[in-house]
Amino acid sequence: MTVTIGRRELLAALGAAAAAWPLAARAQQAAIPVIGFLHAGASGALSPPVAAFHRTLAEVGYVESRNVTIEYRYAEGQYERLPELAADLVRRKVTVIVASPNTNAAREAKAATSVIPIVFMVSDDPVKLGLVASLSRPGGNATGVNYFISELAAKRLSLLRELLPAAVRVGALVNPNAATTEGFTKDVTAAASALSIQVEIVQARESREIEAAFATLARSKVDALMVAPDTLFATSGRRQIVTLATRHGIPAIYTVREYVENGGLMSYGPSVPEAYRQLAIYASRILKGEKPADLPVVQSVTFDFVINLATARALGIEVPPMLLARADEVIE
Repeated sequence: MTVTIGRRELLAALGAAAAAWPLAARAQQAAIPVIGFLHAGASGALSPPVAAFHRTLAEVGYVESRNVTIEYRYAEGQYERLPELAADLVRRKVTVIVASPNTNAAREAKAATSVIPIVFMVSDDPVKLGLVASLSRPGGNATGVNYFISELAAKRLSLLRELLPAAVRVGALVNPNAATTEGFTKDVTAAASALSIQVEIVQARESREIEAAFATLARSKVDALMVAPDTLFATSGRRQIVTLATRHGIPAIYTVREYVENGGLMSYGPSVPEAYRQLAIYASRILKGEKPADLPVVQSVTFDFVINLATARALGIEVPPMLLARADEVIE
C-alpha cells in the first residue's frame, strides 16, 4: 500500500526534525565530561609536569577537545584568588576538579564543594589537613597524591651540610601565604638545631619581595640557602630565585629538579611529573564512574637528588665524590 504525505504534513515533519537537531547536538555536547583544572601557580609554568598530565590522560582514553573539556583556572601565585577560582568551577558544574600543586589549592577546592569529586596534589598529610578521613579510605569527595615535598627539610639541610661542612648560618626563603610554611619552618628549625646551624628566615610573597629577601641574605652573609616548598617560587619565581642565588654567590638547595635544570645548585624531592601523571590517572578513573571515597591517596615513593656541577664550579664549590655518587643525576 502506498502512503501519500501531503505538503503540509511534510513541512511539519521537516520542522520537527530541524527543531530536534539542536537538541540532539546539545545533548551530545553535554555528555562530554569537563575537568576543572585549578592551579595555584602561573599558566604555562612547570610545563613538563602539566604535559605529563595531558599525555597520561590521552593514554587512558581522554583527549582534550575531543572527548573531554578542560577548564583552566590559574591563580598566578596569588593564593587569595583561589577561593573565587574554585567557586567558579563549581558554578560551571565541572565533572571533577584537579587541584594542584599545593595545599592551598586543595583546601580551597574542598571548601568550595562537598559534592563534585576532587583530585588533589598536596605536600602535607591530607588527613591532618582534613581533606580525607584516611589514606586508604578517603571517605568523601576528595582523593589524590601526597608527594612529601614539605617533610624533607631535614634531609635537604643534611645534604647542604655534607656539601658545605663549615656552614654555620643558613637562610630559608619562605612564602608566608603558603599553607606549608608553618610546618616547614618548624622542621627546618629543629633540624638546624640538631646540626648546630643557625637559621635566618626571610619571607617573600611576590617578585619584589624575593629581590629584597636576597638582599637581606647577602647582608647577613649566609653560608647557604634552603628554598621552601611553594608554588610561586617553583613556577613564576623559579628563574628569578636561581638567578639571584647565583648573583649573590649563595649555594642553595631546592625542592624540585626544575630549579636545577634552570641553573640551581641542588635539589632533593619527589618527581613532579610523576605526581601529575597520577592526577591524570585518578581523574580518568573518576570520569569513568569510580568514587574518590574508594580511591586510596597515593604517596610518593621515588625521590630525586640532582646536582648541577656547572653551577657548583661557578660558585667555587668542589662537590665531595661521595655526594656525587649518591646523586640520581649530575648536570654538567
